[in-house]
Amino acid sequence: MEKINQKLQMSKQKLKALPFRKIAPNIVTLLALCAGVTSIRYSIQADWAKAVICIFVAAFFDLLDGRVARMLKGSTKFGAELDSLSDFVSFGVAPAILLYQWTLFDLPKFGWFFCLLMSIGMAMRLARFNTMLDDEPQPEYWNHFFVGVPAPAASALVMMPLMISFDFPQMDWLFRSNAFCATLMVIVTLLMVSRIPTFSTKKLKIPTYMFVPMMLVVALFASFIISQPWLTLGMMTVIYALSIPVGIVVFYFEKKKYE
Repeated sequence: MEKINQKLQMSKQKLKALPFRKIAPNIVTLLALCAGVTSIRYSIQADWAKAVICIFVAAFFDLLDGRVARMLKGSTKFGAELDSLSDFVSFGVAPAILLYQWTLFDLPKFGWFFCLLMSIGMAMRLARFNTMLDDEPQPEYWNHFFVGVPAPAASALVMMPLMISFDFPQMDWLFRSNAFCATLMVIVTLLMVSRIPTFSTKKLKIPTYMFVPMMLVVALFASFIISQPWLTLGMMTVIYALSIPVGIVVFYFEKKKYE
């Protein structure tokens, strides 16, 4: 009985005093969630640029919360679950509603189906990701790869025609067509739930001799973002899409070398 009482007292003390390093990553995750929900608001108001920006802001905070958790050693199961729920809203629901409001509402009977398909695919991907956390560690060659297309990248791929159309409105007949956007959503959903390897930069290490060239590339990218933001983001998304088959080839070479 004494041991039980001691454990109860310890649990009460933990609830009374929660260290900030445990809370900080959750605050960042909530900021990502707020950005995703705000994107839905702008989509309903047909303010397309702000809706896209909010999703990219959510992606930035999503990238940041994991780094903050590891840096402060504040990773918790609660934080992992909250992060998944935030990703579902910001990268599954918000882009789907954005595409529906932008073009798919005009597709009789089937427009909403494609939005549901993407949201369901995102939920399945995140559920699989959470279950994989409890699996045995992957072999070393998996360190530089994701299983399937990650959530933020999937939302960017879906928004690609919208972003490019900002600078090329004369191409709306293609980018805003129901057939093109619906097909793109189906392909992205299949890539999300698939098990194909895609590049990950989480454990990427830059050689020291590449530091200066990389800084020059970053400066060039920043100048393009300032001068031509939508075209730059759209082309970066296209480049990422082209990297998917390259990643598959590199993965199998790495796997063969490992075996």
